Amino acid sequence: QVQLVESGGGSVQAGGSLRLSCAASGSTFYWYVMAWFRQAPGKEREFVAAISWNGGYTDYVDSVKGRFTISRDNAKNTVSLQMSILRPEDTAVYYCAASTMTTIARTISSYHYWGQGTQVTVSS
Repeated sequence: QVQLVESGGGSVQAGGSLRLSCAASGSTFYWYVMAWFRQAPGKEREFVAAISWNGGYTDYVDSVKGRFTISRDNAKNTVSLQMSILRPEDTAVYYCAASTMTTIARTISSYHYWGQGTQVTVSS
Protein backbone atom coordinates (compact mmCIF):
# COMPACT_ATOMS: atom_id res chain seq x y z
CA GLN A 1 0.00 0.00 0.00
CA VAL A 2 1.13 3.51 -0.73
CA GLN A 3 -0.52 6.82 0.03
CA LEU A 4 -0.04 9.75 -2.34
CA VAL A 5 -0.57 13.43 -1.59
CA GLU A 6 -0.24 16.07 -4.28
CA SER A 7 0.58 19.73 -3.75
CA GLY A 8 1.60 22.77 -5.76
CA GLY A 9 -1.50 23.43 -7.82
CA GLY A 10 -2.88 26.90 -8.30
CA SER A 11 -3.83 29.58 -10.79
CA VAL A 12 -1.43 31.04 -13.31
CA GLN A 13 -1.57 33.06 -16.51
CA ALA A 14 -0.79 31.51 -19.86
CA GLY A 15 2.94 31.26 -20.39
CA GLY A 16 3.61 30.84 -16.69
CA SER A 17 5.00 27.93 -14.70
CA LEU A 18 3.96 25.69 -11.84
CA ARG A 19 5.62 22.81 -10.06
CA LEU A 20 3.52 19.96 -8.74
CA SER A 21 4.81 17.61 -6.09
CA CYS A 22 3.57 14.25 -4.88
CA ALA A 23 4.64 12.83 -1.54
CA ALA A 24 4.42 9.07 -1.07
CA SER A 25 4.23 7.14 2.14
CA GLY A 26 3.40 3.68 3.41
CA SER A 27 5.50 1.48 1.17
CA THR A 28 8.80 1.19 -0.63
CA PHE A 29 8.57 4.13 -3.00
CA TYR A 30 11.37 3.23 -5.33
CA TRP A 31 9.60 0.05 -6.47
CA TYR A 32 6.88 2.00 -8.18
CA VAL A 33 6.53 3.49 -11.62
CA MET A 34 5.11 6.95 -11.01
CA ALA A 35 2.92 9.03 -13.27
CA TRP A 36 0.84 12.16 -13.55
CA PHE A 37 -2.62 12.19 -15.07
CA ARG A 38 -5.07 15.04 -15.47
CA GLN A 39 -8.79 15.47 -15.86
CA ALA A 40 -10.41 18.57 -17.30
CA PRO A 41 -14.09 19.37 -16.67
CA GLY A 42 -16.32 17.18 -18.79
CA LYS A 43 -13.41 15.14 -20.10
CA GLU A 44 -11.89 11.77 -19.33
CA ARG A 45 -8.78 11.43 -17.23
CA GLU A 46 -5.72 11.41 -19.45
CA PHE A 47 -2.08 10.42 -19.14
CA VAL A 48 0.42 13.28 -18.87
CA ALA A 49 3.82 11.83 -17.92
CA ALA A 50 5.46 8.84 -16.28
CA ILE A 51 8.85 7.95 -14.88
CA SER A 52 10.52 4.61 -14.20
CA TRP A 53 11.60 3.50 -10.74
CA ASN A 54 15.14 4.84 -11.13
CA GLY A 55 14.27 7.85 -13.25
CA GLY A 56 16.05 6.40 -16.24
CA TYR A 57 13.00 6.34 -18.48
CA THR A 58 10.33 8.94 -18.93
CA ASP A 59 7.30 9.26 -21.18
CA TYR A 60 5.13 12.25 -22.03
CA VAL A 61 1.92 12.84 -23.92
CA ASP A 62 2.71 14.78 -27.07
CA SER A 63 0.85 17.90 -25.96
CA VAL A 64 3.26 18.51 -23.06
CA LYS A 65 6.57 17.43 -24.57
CA GLY A 66 9.14 20.20 -24.27
CA ARG A 67 7.05 22.03 -21.66
CA PHE A 68 6.66 19.57 -18.77
CA THR A 69 9.35 17.60 -16.95
CA ILE A 70 8.72 14.71 -14.59
CA SER A 71 11.32 13.81 -11.97
CA ARG A 72 11.60 11.82 -8.78
CA ASP A 73 13.67 11.75 -5.62
CA ASN A 74 13.62 8.26 -4.15
CA ALA A 75 15.47 9.40 -1.04
CA LYS A 76 12.63 11.81 -0.27
CA ASN A 77 9.80 9.65 -1.64
CA THR A 78 8.63 12.38 -3.97
CA VAL A 79 7.79 12.80 -7.62
CA SER A 80 7.45 16.19 -9.27
CA LEU A 81 6.03 17.68 -12.43
CA GLN A 82 7.61 20.93 -13.56
CA MET A 83 5.18 22.65 -15.91
CA SER A 84 6.28 25.56 -18.08
CA ILE A 85 4.78 27.60 -20.90
CA LEU A 86 1.37 26.71 -19.53
CA ARG A 87 -1.66 26.99 -21.77
CA PRO A 88 -5.36 27.36 -20.92
CA GLU A 89 -5.90 23.83 -22.21
CA ASP A 90 -3.63 22.56 -19.42
CA THR A 91 -6.35 23.51 -16.94
CA ALA A 92 -7.37 20.35 -15.08
CA VAL A 93 -7.16 18.45 -11.85
CA TYR A 94 -3.78 16.75 -11.80
CA TYR A 95 -3.41 13.35 -10.17
CA CYS A 96 -0.33 11.51 -9.01
CA ALA A 97 -0.41 7.74 -9.53
CA ALA A 98 1.75 4.74 -8.66
CA SER A 99 2.07 1.43 -10.42
CA THR A 100 3.60 -1.85 -9.31
CA MET A 101 4.33 -2.75 -12.89
CA THR A 102 7.96 -2.85 -13.97
CA THR A 103 7.52 -0.76 -17.11
CA ILE A 104 6.06 2.65 -17.84
CA ALA A 105 2.43 2.60 -18.94
CA ARG A 106 -0.10 5.18 -20.10
CA THR A 107 -3.31 3.42 -19.17
CA ILE A 108 -5.30 4.27 -16.07
CA SER A 109 -5.80 0.59 -15.27
CA SER A 110 -2.02 0.12 -14.94
CA TYR A 111 -1.91 2.36 -11.87
CA HIS A 112 -2.98 0.98 -8.54
CA TYR A 113 -2.69 3.97 -6.22
CA TRP A 114 -3.93 7.51 -6.70
CA GLY A 115 -3.71 10.81 -4.93
CA GLN A 116 -6.67 13.09 -4.33
CA GLY A 117 -5.69 15.54 -7.06
CA THR A 118 -4.64 19.18 -7.20
CA GLN A 119 -6.27 21.88 -9.31
CA VAL A 120 -4.30 23.73 -11.98
CA THR A 121 -6.00 26.67 -13.65
CA VAL A 122 -4.39 28.55 -16.54
CA SER A 123 -6.02 31.77 -17.65
CA SER A 124 -5.53 33.40 -21.03
